[in-house]
Amino acid sequence: MKHLIPLILLVLLNTGLVVSEESWPVFHGPKGDNKSADENLLKSWPENGPPLLWTADFLGFGYSGVTIANGRIFITGNETQGQGDDVLSMLYCLDMEGKLLWKSENGSGWNDSRKYPSTRATPTIDGKYVYDETPLGQVACFEAETGKKIWTRNILEDFDAKNIQWALAESVVIDGNNVICCPGGEKASVAALDKLTGKTVWEAKPSGFPASYATPYLFDFEGMHIAAVTTEGNLLGINAENGEVLFAHPFANKLKINATIPIYKEGTLFMTSGYGGGAYLIRLKKDGNVLAAEEIWAEKSFDNQHGGIVMVGDYVYGTTHNGRWGSIKFTDGTIGYMERGIGKGSIHYADGLLYGLSENGRKAALIEPTPEKYTQISEFVLPNEAEGPTWAHPVVCGGKLYIRHAQYLYCFDVRQK
Repeated sequence: MKHLIPLILLVLLNTGLVVSEESWPVFHGPKGDNKSADENLLKSWPENGPPLLWTADFLGFGYSGVTIANGRIFITGNETQGQGDDVLSMLYCLDMEGKLLWKSENGSGWNDSRKYPSTRATPTIDGKYVYDETPLGQVACFEAETGKKIWTRNILEDFDAKNIQWALAESVVIDGNNVICCPGGEKASVAALDKLTGKTVWEAKPSGFPASYATPYLFDFEGMHIAAVTTEGNLLGINAENGEVLFAHPFANKLKINATIPIYKEGTLFMTSGYGGGAYLIRLKKDGNVLAAEEIWAEKSFDNQHGGIVMVGDYVYGTTHNGRWGSIKFTDGTIGYMERGIGKGSIHYADGLLYGLSENGRKAALIEPTPEKYTQISEFVLPNEAEGPTWAHPVVCGGKLYIRHAQYLYCFDVRQK
């Protein structure tokens, strides 16, 4: 049988079918931990950065990142930049060389010039389908092969919700047969939709707060499958099987913006937000079918705005709202360091190293996760100047580093030769 495998691969390649093990199907990866499984990557970069394999420059304007599966790359963008009803939110499908395979519209785009007009959410891939949520609440399912729209509905309209100040930014999460989304409405704070039809499976009761900006985070605790969801004023623990609200813990800041996904470990949840929110660790306690959440510690100086965080060992890494790179100990909130580095931005982890991307200045950096100091190994500047900050989170998948800025998507080779 082993002798047949190379022959089978050769036949598939000769028939034009794609053979690819590269997979990053959902924002922050299948475990929600923002960590790539790639190995044998470069431990430092050349002065001008790792080799650039290709650039796509037709993606409209957006802040969303990439997802990858089955030899295809998915990303979103506003078809035209500016104001007016003609601005469409588009889903783009590329091959692994950056060539456009198809594009499909997902309704009107977010076009408020005062509030960063663009797409926010990263597409979610599940088997033959890809799912997208626009800043205006349009959730749709597309056929991954062709871009055909299977179903669509607006969760703001359907669950009696008002859009939030900077527009919806979550990426929907697939959980079994359900699509988990957070309308933050009068009818439901969180909802599960059937992934094949879009019909409502369950609704979580209103929380008293509008939605916020973070993607739902799934974890298991003492036999319960839980979706952790942030609103403007609290962190909700939702039973992902039926929508029951298991706990609601206060989580607010002066501008009512919670945009960072929490981290779960051994019955505790690490939370952080900018705008003076800081970082917190809460412990979950189960009493029958009821959960209680109690605060273990709080540290105001580590306040990630929206660039994401990564846990390596006992420490969490990310940037603060005022633009410093920092580390904080998960168990007790001890600050390891706070240093300027490349400035505020987003973070990713692969093969023992942190990948940093500044929101201004187009700087990418390779950083060693040392708790006591900021240890930068390499740095380079993205090739093309473009309007707006760089807010998409970088992704390493299949030995390639994907970085999105405005209408550009860059693919760099970070494999060891």
